[in-house]
Amino acid sequence: MLTIRRYRRKDHDAVWELHNVALYQVGAHAGNGPWDDDLHDIERVYIESGGEFLVGELDGLIVAMGAIRPLGEGRAEVKRMRVHPGYQRRGFGQAILTALEEAARRTGFRVLTLDTTVKQVPAQRLYEKNGFRPVRRTVLAGFECIIYEKEIGRTGPA
Repeated sequence: MLTIRRYRRKDHDAVWELHNVALYQVGAHAGNGPWDDDLHDIERVYIESGGEFLVGELDGLIVAMGAIRPLGEGRAEVKRMRVHPGYQRRGFGQAILTALEEAARRTGFRVLTLDTTVKQVPAQRLYEKNGFRPVRRTVLAGFECIIYEKEIGRTGPA
């Protein structure tokens, strides 16, 4: 059974490995560079900024991950959604996305945005099944990408 929990500093190497393996598998790896700096400072970029970074653990291995990063004005961005290729199609991406949405609502975010490449059709299906709607296309790191948005409302303290 997948256990979802907040990222810990000792998870760094496993998260870095998962990031690379998952992107290579779908042909969306731009090579490592400064665009990956957030993954070397997860606590500051995601958690201390008012966002979240979650990992999915199975039998002691990190097999899934995802994050939300505040954008301001009640908006947050879903980032770094990854599921290890050997563990896909088990609902782990859905579990991470659901947990991130719940965290975003509790924090008071009202709108989530995210991007995925046009190559990542299973990711597109996941996001659309969960109510994200495509709002535009752009090129990021040389890849054609779809930008999605979803209004999530709010629960918890006012």
